[in-house]
Amino acid sequence: MLAAMPLPPTTTPSGDETPVRGRADACPGALRLHPADDGSLARIRVPGGLLTARQAQALGRVAEELGDGRLDITSRGNAQVRGLAAGCGAELAARLRAAGLLPSDRHDRVRNIVASPLSGLDGAGHADVVAWVRELDAVLCDEASVDTLAARGELSGLSGRFLFALDDGRGDVAALGADVTLIATPGGGAVLRVGGPPAGVGVASVAMGEAAAGGDLWVRSEDAARAAALAAVEFLARTRESGTRAWRVRELPAQHAVTADRLAARLADAGIDTEPHPGAPGHPDAPGPRPPHPPPAPGPVPGPDRRHALSVALPLGRVSAAQWRLLTGFASRSGADELRMTPWRGVVLPGFAPDDARDALSELSDAGLVTTPDSPWLGVGACTGRPGCAKSLADVRSHATRMVADTARGVADTAPDPLPVYVSGCERRCGHPGGRWMDALATGDTDYRVTVRGGAKGDTPEAEDGVEVTAEQLAGAVAAARGTT
Repeated sequence: MLAAMPLPPTTTPSGDETPVRGRADACPGALRLHPADDGSLARIRVPGGLLTARQAQALGRVAEELGDGRLDITSRGNAQVRGLAAGCGAELAARLRAAGLLPSDRHDRVRNIVASPLSGLDGAGHADVVAWVRELDAVLCDEASVDTLAARGELSGLSGRFLFALDDGRGDVAALGADVTLIATPGGGAVLRVGGPPAGVGVASVAMGEAAAGGDLWVRSEDAARAAALAAVEFLARTRESGTRAWRVRELPAQHAVTADRLAARLADAGIDTEPHPGAPGHPDAPGPRPPHPPPAPGPVPGPDRRHALSVALPLGRVSAAQWRLLTGFASRSGADELRMTPWRGVVLPGFAPDDARDALSELSDAGLVTTPDSPWLGVGACTGRPGCAKSLADVRSHATRMVADTARGVADTAPDPLPVYVSGCERRCGHPGGRWMDALATGDTDYRVTVRGGAKGDTPEAEDGVEVTAEQLAGAVAAARGTT
């Protein structure tokens, strides 16, 4: 089959240079709409991807009644509505406020929080991080009195690209390259990391309990969300000091980096005690070896309470109005009354009895959603392409769909661990995955260049020339390229 792994979220940009930003970022939000060829676009932040059934239904109505009837799930587990009329901004905002999806206008675009989507559902993590999501979101929106943090309102100055990741200890969202990461540890604590693993220490090593080489701090569980917010305040202070107007932690010049010592001092001023990383010898909460978990595979996810969660992937991260109504209907009828969007462009529905889970998965599969881990849709992604994007050279979504159909008919590779594939309409490659991936780049209306990119070399191609193919030849070209990697 074409791919047997989820599509990783977007990686860091290539190059070691420090960008000097001459403006604030133009990342779209619920209030700042982005004009596109198919109408305006709204990106609705959903911290941790957590939606009540009522909120999910409200999103669906917004897409149907104001947009083009479809919803996209982004690589940060947020929701995106396209095809909005230029004058619908006020009504959109009012609807989102009424549903509790826009708690603060000033902080609309900074509520970027990903969280382990199976946290508290399958018994695999060290802690249920949902409470951290709620508390951190409240601090970001200045709804909680946390020392002088909320009074200063500093966090509204974060860019729309700044990302928090709250990992329950399984190592899934810790791998996403967030600006501030919390990783739950046994015994009620958390590792606080700013800007990614220290040099030479991989995410998997940290998740398995190996000591980091500096930079990581350990905080108590009750301080975790507040510590993450203060880490973002420290980043803003270093950004002002550098004069670069950095959007992400990795963009700070080395001489203005967020250091463990500076961060520990800021936390101490707020009454938060810190310790070295819990993997350090002799630490009371040092975790034992624990391999990181992959993202949720499509299908049933048994829990310790005999309830099942349903993991569902969305082809190319998009659902129709009818498919979303089906998902939200199951969410409202489950015991949890909840829907979780994932950074892997999927949905988790908690709270099903085993028999109900089987019936629901069958119905979701019949509706065109991905409910099994052997689907050829897994690992395949695409940008918006034409007609929605004026910069795109091709209708990449229709070509990606044809590629998947050809794969299902037998034009496939036999690689044991196939690379994800991303089909892009122009050189920007918006939303491309991290790690190593197959890059299918449109060079014309129906023409593509296929290369392998990423890995240790960043986003630079491993083969400069690649293979030139037509859209009809994509499945075979991707299979052949994988056979040589």
